[in-house]
Amino acid sequence: MAQNNGEAGSKTDPSLQRTTEMQEKTNINGDLPPPPHTIFDTILVLDFGSQYTHLITRRLRELNVYSEMLPCTQKVKDLPFKPKGVILSGGPYSVYAPDAPHVDPDVFALDVPILGICYGLQELAWHHGKDVLAGAKREYGHAALQLEKHVGKEAHVSKLFEGLPDEMDVWMSHGDKLGRLPDGFVTVATSANSSFAGIAHESKEYYGVQFHPEVTHTPRGVEVIKNFAANICKARQDWTMEAFVDKEIARIRGLVGDKGQVIGAVSGGVDSTVAAKLMQEAIGDRFHAVLVDNGVLRKDEAKTVEKTLTAGLGINLTVLDKSQLFLGLLKDVTDPEKKRKIIGNTFIECFQEEAEKIAKEAENTPRAGKIEWFLQGTLYPDVIESISFKGPSATIKTHHNVGGLPEKMRLKLIEPLRELFKDEVRELGTSLGIPEDLVWRHPFPGPGIAIRIIGEVTPEKVRIVQEADQIFIEEIRKAGLYQQISQAFAALFEGKAVGVVGDQRLHGHVVGLRAVQTTDFMTADAFEFEWKVLRQVRNRIGNEVDGVARVFYEISSKPPATIELE
Repeated sequence: MAQNNGEAGSKTDPSLQRTTEMQEKTNINGDLPPPPHTIFDTILVLDFGSQYTHLITRRLRELNVYSEMLPCTQKVKDLPFKPKGVILSGGPYSVYAPDAPHVDPDVFALDVPILGICYGLQELAWHHGKDVLAGAKREYGHAALQLEKHVGKEAHVSKLFEGLPDEMDVWMSHGDKLGRLPDGFVTVATSANSSFAGIAHESKEYYGVQFHPEVTHTPRGVEVIKNFAANICKARQDWTMEAFVDKEIARIRGLVGDKGQVIGAVSGGVDSTVAAKLMQEAIGDRFHAVLVDNGVLRKDEAKTVEKTLTAGLGINLTVLDKSQLFLGLLKDVTDPEKKRKIIGNTFIECFQEEAEKIAKEAENTPRAGKIEWFLQGTLYPDVIESISFKGPSATIKTHHNVGGLPEKMRLKLIEPLRELFKDEVRELGTSLGIPEDLVWRHPFPGPGIAIRIIGEVTPEKVRIVQEADQIFIEEIRKAGLYQQISQAFAALFEGKAVGVVGDQRLHGHVVGLRAVQTTDFMTADAFEFEWKVLRQVRNRIGNEVDGVARVFYEISSKPPATIELE
């Protein structure tokens, strides 16, 4: 990838050639490049509060069809784009209840195909006859779906199920059902408990399914979604990270200008690394990355990140060693929320101090403007949670986010990843030339090891967790399991236990190992290791990490547990 060291308009910069098409779409008044929904064919997903709604959007993106999710209360007159099609999600409500959410009737005046899923099917029916009622039996779990041929010029299967077998295994999750076919619709699928498991309008491109095609429990559900988006809506399958790079580099350059500068925090994780590399591609050394070593990072993390980002990726990075400051403030603190707040607030103070220093130095740099922008690694799941019909979830624990920083520093936010899911960020990282081991690195929490130590954080406990964690990850990699696991780490339980080292009694620490598999980090389950892997990890920790008496493997799922300990 080409680098641009501050001359955004240079004709010799080869990376500019990739943005030609995007820049041509910038209007003659010099406005910023348009958002994705004005460039890519877009399927609009309207959320009725289902726990699966975000999966609909993900499945569409996986099919290279761009999609956006908005709450079901979205007014069509305020919609900033016309979608190629609309999907009505599932939801926990009954459409006939007095306080049930309903879609804006103008959705049906858009003259685009509509697919209703579960509650969405019932909402579709509600607008075409209102005959929805409570079922005698709730249908939850696997069900056999039978496709029904309906009569046109000749009996045929609905376009929604084109290329699929006459009987399919699907996932149901509903209590209500249709009392009869809505006006103008025909039955295109049934199940043992649902006479109208699939319906289609006779003259309009309106479809409804009672099952959930977006979940993995419906093995061929993605084909149903593809039939709707690509074949019925005729949406182009051109949403790729290569296209996104072009669009985003043009957008960043348009926002920042030829002389503007950006500052941002990096952690060494995939999100901040990809965001930093994207900024470096767009504006070169006018992006200032800052890593604050808070003393509770992984073993040798600061050195590793510095080497990777500067020498490996050419990013302009400053490393601040504030480990003694953070560890001093954490002394005697045992409450996890207090730990998070101490680390978050102190990080802001350190970062602000460095930002002011960089800004002063930048004032005297030829051709450079003021630092006006702050890079933040917001992802699309964060956006989805904030716009969900149900609203943001209850606070289980405070997330370590520097979202309050720009207001205090009077900086404007720039969020290049806010339209992407985690898997898209990884794909983007690969397209930017970031090494695979970095792209697939497991998440690491902002408060770091501090929330992997139950109780007080001390230098000795940090050392033990760092060393045990390094061994655990090394053995996972040796076993070829790293990319099969979504997140793995070592932690330290509170208190001590009795052990024996040689012929001596040891009253030592208790290490807990945690490894989970998940697709979205909203739910997760413990990874099932072969015993020989855990035995090797146990032996190495016992032999190599001084002060450890016992090692446990923690098997809680999420829910009820969270992935991190605190």
